[in-house]
Amino acid sequence: MPLEQEVREVFAQGGVLSHAADHFRERDGQTQMALAVARTIEQGGVLVVEAGTGVGKTFSYLVPALLSGERVLLSTATKTLQDQLFGRDLPRLVTALGLPVRTALLKGRASYLCLHRLDQARHDASLPERGSLRTLAKIEQWSKATRTGDLAELPGLDERSPLIPLVTSTRDNCLGAQCPQFKPCHVNLARREAMAADVVVINHHLFFADLAVRESGMAELLPSVRVVVFDEAHQLNETGVQFLGLQLGTGQALDFGRDLLAAGLQQARGLVDWQELVGGVERAARELRLAVGKQWPGAKLRWAGDAPEGIPAAAWQQSLEALHRAFEQAAQGLDTVSELSPDFVRLHDRAQQLSQRAQRFADACAEGSVRWVDVGTQLRLVESPLDIAEAVRTRVLKLDAQEPEAQGRAWIFTSATLGDDPRLRWFTEPCGLEGAEVLRVHSPFDYAAQAALYVPRAFPKPNDPAHSQQVALLAARGAATLGGRTLVLTTTLRALRTIGDAMKAQFERLEVGLRPDVLVQGELPKRVLMDRFREGAIAGSAGCVLVASASFWEGFDAPGDALQLVVIDKLPFPPPNDPLVEARSQRLEAQGRSAFGDYSLPEAAVSLKQGAGRLIRRESDRGVLVICDTRLVAMGYGKRLLAALPPMRRIEGEAQLEAEIAALNDARD
Repeated sequence: MPLEQEVREVFAQGGVLSHAADHFRERDGQTQMALAVARTIEQGGVLVVEAGTGVGKTFSYLVPALLSGERVLLSTATKTLQDQLFGRDLPRLVTALGLPVRTALLKGRASYLCLHRLDQARHDASLPERGSLRTLAKIEQWSKATRTGDLAELPGLDERSPLIPLVTSTRDNCLGAQCPQFKPCHVNLARREAMAADVVVINHHLFFADLAVRESGMAELLPSVRVVVFDEAHQLNETGVQFLGLQLGTGQALDFGRDLLAAGLQQARGLVDWQELVGGVERAARELRLAVGKQWPGAKLRWAGDAPEGIPAAAWQQSLEALHRAFEQAAQGLDTVSELSPDFVRLHDRAQQLSQRAQRFADACAEGSVRWVDVGTQLRLVESPLDIAEAVRTRVLKLDAQEPEAQGRAWIFTSATLGDDPRLRWFTEPCGLEGAEVLRVHSPFDYAAQAALYVPRAFPKPNDPAHSQQVALLAARGAATLGGRTLVLTTTLRALRTIGDAMKAQFERLEVGLRPDVLVQGELPKRVLMDRFREGAIAGSAGCVLVASASFWEGFDAPGDALQLVVIDKLPFPPPNDPLVEARSQRLEAQGRSAFGDYSLPEAAVSLKQGAGRLIRRESDRGVLVICDTRLVAMGYGKRLLAALPPMRRIEGEAQLEAEIAALNDARD
């Protein structure tokens, strides 16, 4: 039976999916996407699908991929989505379809416990704090029972714990076949299982990390795969440029120094002056940081010439040369003891690589790339390509290659938001996919009935100092009526803190039992914040409000009554003074195109769609979206942004907003 026919039968009412999925009903959009995926698998080629919220895109690509009998690689945007796909969606479908399919989960090595480094951590006298000792004891106990070594399985482990880098490996410090724990190594076990599986679930970071350094095992895996699916593909370009460029941080130098001192004193004390070598690296890193001087935390310094803006070129180059020399001297010292331990061999390789990077940054920036310096407690030197188009064409799709495995392979790229024009150019151009087949499948939700949009006309302008306070007041009134159930999305961390503090102060005026609990991003781990918000009211509170930025604009799912009001503070235009944004804009202007119309506006449209998409997640959801930016109704480009949003009914005036929110509250009672 042709694959398309098999797929059609599975998605039909009364078909296999009726028994496999909760509340399944036949959706034209879901079937349309699944058939397009099936055709691409049979014929080969590239398919780009924008599938609106509620289409059910996961099953739309999984069903034809599984039924095809081909070897499949699935890549998601985050490790959380990886776990969901591998632990929930895949097993359910494999069982329902009755297929003898082997599946495997593969993450980057930083996700797995390193048994060798765990043993080293036991003897590390410089563990950060007493809490780390308790965490280490918990990890040790868990290590005796885990089969996979995936740290995501360890309950209560804070992903921000300073202990994690001490019990996981990196490409730099992994000892490979020389490691005393090589045989039971969790990373190697995961790779072996991936090589033997029919369906392998990875993430975009792992894919591009391998593309950059050929280190994670994908070089052996990818040639044997005929179907590749990128879910949440809208993150591909930004993920890819992180790995395809070059980075060097003073934090990296200090980490290297710490590892060098620990290995030297434990395994070759007295043979080399380890304190002197490490001191040289630390001094050079400190001098490089001091060369930048006082800067606003989080600043990105443009770097177009010999030195970043505002920094004397001579002092900067001198500091880079000192860092280069310190790494060289460390490599020379390690060379004298390399036969004593595999640790010294890896440290020698790291020293040489860091030395080469320091030298690269002393030279001119590569053509077609942009450089800058991220300033914080430490410095991060970055050289980045402007997009991944060339890498995708030549190193991923290999469209011009004559390699047998590249011919006939099916590539599927999908997300709920890939642009705001019919050809989805926001996604296809920077990803080198201009020649792909493009399909747009609209959401099945009845947004006009389920949701309302309010844009206040009498409101402070986005750059007005009073803007964030007014956003907080508006959100607090809505949250007080709803008993929490409110998500406030901000475009900056400064607004995040201001709005969070203002809402807490506003709720302090309420009686104790009527105060919603205000959760602010950064105060707790992301996973804890999401779980806590979904739980809703706890003893002593009147529900939950979450004030968040950045990653919460997407990938955060709170269906049902848990979330009924989403407030967005400003239109999410890319920051114009960001060096990467600047360079991309300049390239468009040089091509005779509009940087605002062809870059800033589509970027804002996609981000706005992502943020708005947090509100309605199921066909039974109801809610209100508030965008506190008068430019949406006052500026000509506002029409384009409004057209990018789901077709919600419009609210006019604050009285109508209050009535809508009150109606939501009454409907729940």
